Amino acid sequence: MPAALFRTSLKNATSRRSGRRPLAPPAAGRRRRQRLAGWLGRNRRLAAALLLCLAAGITVHQLTPPPAYTMTVFAAARDLPAGSSLAVQDLQETHIPPDLMADGAVRNGSEAAGKQLAAPLRKGQLVTDAQLLGPGLLAGTPPGSAAVPLRMADPSSIQLVSPGQLVNVVLTRANTHDQQSPSEILASAVPVLWTSGQGGKTGQWLGTGETDGLIVVAASPGQAARLAGASTQGKLFFVLVGPQTAEAAGRSGG
Repeated sequence: MPAALFRTSLKNATSRRSGRRPLAPPAAGRRRRQRLAGWLGRNRRLAAALLLCLAAGITVHQLTPPPAYTMTVFAAARDLPAGSSLAVQDLQETHIPPDLMADGAVRNGSEAAGKQLAAPLRKGQLVTDAQLLGPGLLAGTPPGSAAVPLRMADPSSIQLVSPGQLVNVVLTRANTHDQQSPSEILASAVPVLWTSGQGGKTGQWLGTGETDGLIVVAASPGQAARLAGASTQGKLFFVLVGPQTAEAAGRSGG
């Protein structure tokens, strides 16, 4: 028996007695390397594509920024008309980055349920307190502004005005002979916050269900003083005005 073959047989016998696997002949390792080299030679394009995919995956993973932090807010789940009372199914949860968060945004759907819309909402539009009947409607008005409810002499005229429009509030008095005295403008270019003509119901400001003919306007302290109790002095009407009238009223202090 050749000496090399004798040494290999001796090593294998020793490995079997010790519980270890016999050493593979060097030729087996060479055959595996040859088979791998042959496969790579036949599939060079596939191997190159696999390597490129691996490199691209590593690059994308390294360049992909971590998930952005978002905050939960609520938006309209469908088009909602002004004056409607919000239900939970009218709201949908959405997530936005903190820098897009609006002041007064509704972050708890249950808190908004039952509140009344002062203006229409489009599907997907975020809900804020400035769109709900209540003190939030005064957001952005000058300091000291007040929400003043007024009962118009002609309830049907309420259908012509919507929240956000500017109106002049006009008082017409009657003298002792039941004759009309000259009309007086009590407030010029005040914005309408809410009207009963939009399907309105009793809200945070109103302690009665008698809303027919009512509108709520945002008034300065001076205007609020003139409007308070004005309906007991005569008949109230409104006149629709445009932004130019509002600018003129601001310059004249009206």
